[in-house]
Amino acid sequence: MHKHLNFVASAVLAASFALPAFAQDDTTSADTVVASVNGTDITLGHMIIARATLPEQYQQLPDEVLFTGILDQLIQQTALSQSFEGDVPSRVDLSLENERRSLVAAEVIEGVLGEAITEEAVTAAYEEQYANAEPSEEYNASHILVETEEEAKAIKAELDDGGDFAAIAKEKSTGPSGPGGGSLGWFGAGAMVPAFEAATVELEPGTVSDPVQTQFGWHVIKLNETRQADAPTLEEVRAELEAGIRQSVVQEKIDEVTAAADVDRSGAEGIDKSLLKQLDLLD
Repeated sequence: MHKHLNFVASAVLAASFALPAFAQDDTTSADTVVASVNGTDITLGHMIIARATLPEQYQQLPDEVLFTGILDQLIQQTALSQSFEGDVPSRVDLSLENERRSLVAAEVIEGVLGEAITEEAVTAAYEEQYANAEPSEEYNASHILVETEEEAKAIKAELDDGGDFAAIAKEKSTGPSGPGGGSLGWFGAGAMVPAFEAATVELEPGTVSDPVQTQFGWHVIKLNETRQADAPTLEEVRAELEAGIRQSVVQEKIDEVTAAADVDRSGAEGIDKSLLKQLDLLD
């Protein structure tokens, strides 16, 4: 959000007492003029956009409070901008160009997404990913995490001598699962870091691994049990499938329009990349 919008909070909170309700008739539209400053109109549309850009906590305030606060803000901004003397800094024009470019591009994406999520598309994505999926192996394991190999070896020796895994995990494990006896619950392929997963897969239910090192430290792993997991139902993965469709169609649109555009990057050749930080070039 632009810095000049930040002071809306004080304007909104100052109006947080009882206010009269606003009347509306059939002719009210986004073009309805709600105020003017030295002849410059402020419309209901301007206010709607201003509200949409507020932080979520302010959008939860009552409509009457927001209406007065936003209108005060727009009046103040208009008066301030009219008082500016001299040439408008180039950074203002550049910011407006970037903002317009971003907003118009977002409109294109919204149009693409509006047509993308159909029941047929979701069903097709589900069939492609899960129709022929084989049942997958899942593992229920526990672990004890410590900082050094020596500690891990000592724990393994203690377990080999009949030590209680859960009790030792509660006492000595530095991982977040320690208080729960080291239990990690059920997980499938790819859920754990490679070294941990590889060691777990090699175990038989009820057995304990030798010390295993990962980026988190040294683990002693116990495989509790395994099971075969069937493919999820469509409803269980609907959100995931819809997100994948959105990502796919957006990328397709971006690739399509970019490939069709006459793009010339030659002007960027030889430019010192550190110039991106030189705000004084805009002065």
